[in-house]
Amino acid sequence: MKYITKGVCSREITFEIKDNKVYGVSFLGGCNGNLKAISKLVEGQDVDTIIKILKGNTCGMRNTSCADQLARALEEAK
Repeated sequence: MKYITKGVCSREITFEIKDNKVYGVSFLGGCNGNLKAISKLVEGQDVDTIIKILKGNTCGMRNTSCADQLARALEEAK
């Protein structure tokens, strides 16, 4: 799935869901090192667990973050 982000530095997130597990998360743009780390941490994890952990996370003065956008993308994909 491809998700176009809103309100963050990254422009899009791509990922796959198989058996309610997340695979192949990739961010286009944004803070490269941090987003690579998030991708590794969520690999093979349960969709609902990821949403619970990442939803509502903010970045600076923004009311969202790349991690929050991933949670929103996963919610939309469910």
